[in-house]
Amino acid sequence: MLFTETKYLGYKFPEPQYLGAKYIHRGWIAQYIPDNVETVLDAFSGSQSIAYMFKQLGKRVLTNDFLSFNNMIGKALVENPRYILEKKDLEILFSGNSNPIEFNLMENLFSGLFFLPEEAAFVDSFRSNVMRLDNSYKQALALAVMCRSMTRKVTMGHFAHTQALAYAADPVRIKRNRSLIRPLKEIFIELLSEYNAAVFDNFQKNVSYNKNILDLLPQLTDVDLVYFDPPYCNSHADYQSFYHLLETFVEYWKNKEFVNGTKRYAPKKYSGFDKNSEALGNLQLMFERAAHIPIWIVSYNDRSFPDIDTMIKMIEPYRHVKVERKLYNAGRGGKGSVAGSHEILFVCTTK
Repeated sequence: MLFTETKYLGYKFPEPQYLGAKYIHRGWIAQYIPDNVETVLDAFSGSQSIAYMFKQLGKRVLTNDFLSFNNMIGKALVENPRYILEKKDLEILFSGNSNPIEFNLMENLFSGLFFLPEEAAFVDSFRSNVMRLDNSYKQALALAVMCRSMTRKVTMGHFAHTQALAYAADPVRIKRNRSLIRPLKEIFIELLSEYNAAVFDNFQKNVSYNKNILDLLPQLTDVDLVYFDPPYCNSHADYQSFYHLLETFVEYWKNKEFVNGTKRYAPKKYSGFDKNSEALGNLQLMFERAAHIPIWIVSYNDRSFPDIDTMIKMIEPYRHVKVERKLYNAGRGGKGSVAGSHEILFVCTTK
C-alpha cells in the first residue's frame, strides 16, 4: 500500500516538537498497514502524528494517551470531523480573565520560571475562557494550539529545565529561535492557521481516549490493528517530567503539590511503562490483553530496555514476529534516536 495514494494526503499534520515523535517515520510505518484493515488503535499516541496518518489512510481511528494534553490533540485533529476556531471564538479566548480568583495557576507557578508575568497571566486568562467556547472540539483545539505555542516559547521544546528565561535573554539563542521573545498570542494566531487547515472528516467514527492502555485494551472490540509506541526505558521515558507544564495547564490542578525547581506536579499519574522495574511486566500484560487484536505494529529502538531479543520472546507466544529496521544517520532527540541507532518495527501477525 502506498501512503501517497490516499485522497486525504492533502491535509497536513502540524509538525510536532515532541521528544520521540514518529512524525518523520510516517511513510515507513504506513508500508506495513494492510489495505483491508478498517479500525486501528494507536495505543500510546503522544503527539498524535501517527493516529492522524491512520485517519489520512481512511481508517477508523481509536487514539489513546494517558496524558490529557496529548488527548486534546487527538480530540482536536483525529476525532474532530469539522470544527475550527473562527474569529468569534478568538474574541472569546482573547478577552479578559473571566474568573481571576480561580484562574491564576500559571501565573502563580510559572512566572519568572518559564514565562514573564504578563505572559503567564495571558495564559491564565486564555484558559479561563476555553470553556466558554460552544463545543468540546473547539475547546480541545484551543488547548492543543496553546500547548504547542507554549512549547515554541521554550528552548529544547520541553519543561524539564529551569533556563527558559535565561535562554530568552541570550542574543545567540534568540537569533536561532525568535519565538523565545515573541508574544504567545502572536505565536498562537500563527499556528492556528495550520491546525484549522488540518481538520478534516474521513467519514469514520474516530475516538480519542485518555486512559492507561492496560485498562483500555480489554474494553475494545472489533479492532483490526494496534500500533504500540510505548515509552522507551533508558531513552527519555518520563514524559510527565518533560511536559508537566502542559498537563498542569490542561488539567488546571488546584490540589496538587508542585515540586522541584521546575514546579512539576506530584504525585505523577501512573504510567507503568516509564521505569525499568515496571516496564517488563507491563509490556507482557499489554501483549496478553491485546491478544484479541489480529495485527500488532510495535515501534521500538535498539538502545532501549528491554532489549530486542526480550521483546521478541514476549511477543512470540501470541504472534509471528518480523523485525524491520531503520538507521538513524543523525540524532533527533528522544527515545533513543541517536546517530547509529536503529528505529525498530515489530510487525506481528496471527499464527
